[in-house]
Amino acid sequence: MDQDNLKYLLNCLIIMLVGLIAGAYIERKLNGRHSISDNADNKIEEVLGYIRSEYVDEVDENKVEEAAVSAMLEELDPHSQYVPKEEFDAVNDPLLGNFEGIGVAFRIEKDTVAIINTIKGGPSERIGIQDGDRIVYVGDSLIAGVGIKNDDVMRLLKGPKGTKVKVKVARRDTDQLFEYTIKRDVIPTYSINASFMLDDNIGYIKLDKFSATTYEEFVGAVRKLNKSGMKKLVLDLRDNAGGYLGAAVDLAGEFLPKGSLIVYTEGRNRPRQYIKASYRSSLRGTLVDMPVAVLIDDGSASASEIVAGALQDNDRSITVGRRSFGKGLVQEQIMLNDNSAIRLTVARYYTPLGRSIQKPFTDDREKYYYESLERYDNGELFNADSIHFNDSLKYVTKKGKVLYGGGGIMPDVYVPLVDDSTLYFFNKIVNSGVMHQFAFDYSDSHRQQLLKYADARAFDKSFRVTDEMFAQLVDEAAKKKIEGTEVEKAAARQKTNVLLKAYIGRNIFGDECFYQLYLPIDDVLQRAVEELEKEN
Repeated sequence: MDQDNLKYLLNCLIIMLVGLIAGAYIERKLNGRHSISDNADNKIEEVLGYIRSEYVDEVDENKVEEAAVSAMLEELDPHSQYVPKEEFDAVNDPLLGNFEGIGVAFRIEKDTVAIINTIKGGPSERIGIQDGDRIVYVGDSLIAGVGIKNDDVMRLLKGPKGTKVKVKVARRDTDQLFEYTIKRDVIPTYSINASFMLDDNIGYIKLDKFSATTYEEFVGAVRKLNKSGMKKLVLDLRDNAGGYLGAAVDLAGEFLPKGSLIVYTEGRNRPRQYIKASYRSSLRGTLVDMPVAVLIDDGSASASEIVAGALQDNDRSITVGRRSFGKGLVQEQIMLNDNSAIRLTVARYYTPLGRSIQKPFTDDREKYYYESLERYDNGELFNADSIHFNDSLKYVTKKGKVLYGGGGIMPDVYVPLVDDSTLYFFNKIVNSGVMHQFAFDYSDSHRQQLLKYADARAFDKSFRVTDEMFAQLVDEAAKKKIEGTEVEKAAARQKTNVLLKAYIGRNIFGDECFYQLYLPIDDVLQRAVEELEKEN
């Protein structure tokens, strides 16, 4: 079919989707109640009927129909979405706590699939595939140097447990290709990046998402930290985009007395009295008496905001950082007949005091998702005084703490970004990815030397970022047209000692090593520790 004709057809359909058609079409798809014969007012069916009978060329009706569904949902809010059946597993797997595949973490590096690390105990590690190997062939198909994308790699490597896939890998310092047949298995995914003691009294848990296994992981991490003498806890929810509501409710309940309200939902067809609209702690939490600091930022959204809001409203935490994202719309995932799905917004989340978590939104989705850039421009990220709240959105906790609604969770202790012009060069080499790339290349080419360190602790004690390494990093930045003054380079040198080392440590020893090395220069964490030290 001519592409211009198809594009014209799709545009016509999208225009006709605005207004009354959304409800009728969704109802038909979900319940099968209407057809063209018994609902003459259904414009979607009417238009499709004309296309079938009158259109000049053959049309992929499924493609047109999917475009119609996506366009309808885009008219509603920023979070209602259509999930094609081809993308369903990729969208849902991260929240299930496991997936079925070969057990490697990879990145596409110089048009080649580079294995960052094999998952311990997974099928790839068991048969001898090593960190740093490059996958050149999958089956008989060459995948190196052909412009392969992440999604393509995932489709090739993932598959049902028990199925097999053949790969050929290249290994540094040899011209030989090593051939392996990997039997796919269930691969666990973890929502906790790190858990360790910051000092003799304060524990630290970094939570990446809220998945099906989050609560179990959290309980295990707390148990480990308790054995190490934990008396206070830092719960890091920065850049945690959310996940399962149930996991957030269970986790928040660990800090609260039995029966405490954690969150409630309300929508046009989901009143607060609706079953499962209010969520309370079912038991007395094991951490109900433990002082806790919760770290948030503009990457903290949805389930992480529920936890932060619940502890804040119930006077159970010190919240430290910067205002959270403001995602408080409840999506219900509904399967369609062809195994695709829609995630339809059915309600809003409210904190125990009644604060709406959802920030305002318009039809401009790009502006909505990049609203954090506006926070940068208006000065909010550098000064809490730049944030102004409406008194009509004022709430007061039982202990007299004043909180505000209107979107997102505002921390009790605001830690602004450092506005230091001497850090311009450092920020550029970090934000541009130059430092991250340099760390990967260094780790890859020095892997055997780095593996001589027994563990992350030994690496931290003995490894140093040398002047030669920093000079090479500056040269790589210059290739990207990133230049700095001598003053800026001197400032960058000090911070590079910590961050570059942390990046290299992560590549060899995992996420926990990164956080252990980086946190000493993390101003938000340091402020949280100061606040906890004031607690009895």
